[in-house]
Amino acid sequence: MAKVTVEEARKLAVGPSFQIADVDPASTPGLPSGDAAALDEAFSHYDAKLEELQECLYANGRAGGGDTGSVLLVLQGMDTSGKGGIIKHAIGSVMDIQGVHVKAFGRPTEEEAQHDFLWRVESHLPQPGQVSVFDRSYYEDVLVQRVKQMAPPEEIERRYGAIVDFEKQLAARGTGVVKVMAHISRDFQKENLRERIENPSKHWKYDPGDIDDRALWSQYMAAYQVALTRTSTSDAPWYCVPSDNKKYCRTVVKTLLYDALSSLGLTWPEADFDPTEELRRLERS
Repeated sequence: MAKVTVEEARKLAVGPSFQIADVDPASTPGLPSGDAAALDEAFSHYDAKLEELQECLYANGRAGGGDTGSVLLVLQGMDTSGKGGIIKHAIGSVMDIQGVHVKAFGRPTEEEAQHDFLWRVESHLPQPGQVSVFDRSYYEDVLVQRVKQMAPPEEIERRYGAIVDFEKQLAARGTGVVKVMAHISRDFQKENLRERIENPSKHWKYDPGDIDDRALWSQYMAAYQVALTRTSTSDAPWYCVPSDNKKYCRTVVKTLLYDALSSLGLTWPEADFDPTEELRRLERS
């Protein structure tokens, strides 16, 4: 059966020699190029295991296990890179929404801007037994704010170290951090934007500022290059996933979540009752 193995997905991790220019957004590493049937198989390969692992995680959280663990999925990418589709098709179609918290981060509010850039994410971090998904994240503060010079260079520089320390603390408390850059090509984005403009049912997704940002494409790629290499660690690795084929990206995300959940070493919580006695009581009821 076709699948993107954990080993293949891990090869997409950002290491010291990573160059974003070397990643072909149209490629499908680990799968035959252009094989739609293989991709369809791979897309659903981990579904049953993911569903069970996430239910087990949620059950442990409900049972009150202090060392249950949790998972944080950070999604970044240029406009139209498919972050919402990942949430809908790779998360919502498999996982129990009771144990999933999704938060989309936009421009900081007036209150948020009065605090350190990490302050606004604190209340949205996963609790024990929970999976949290960030659609954009605190990385906007070293991507958009770097490109548009919304903060001084020395402050941007400070933030890289602050992020590494922050994610190290998350890992220490039992949170598996999975960070995915959905990497698309400029031409692919152009076609996505064209569809949003031409299709009335997609007008709500369109922002005229998206075209303005296209003029800054090279600056954004440079900002991603720095952010990914400076903050990809063993505690919280970055994965640069080719995403012109959106189903491929969603497939890789499922594989990475399966890997993260498996690494928690979960077992079902023990019953706080005697099952044999409860069956006797049930038969007598």
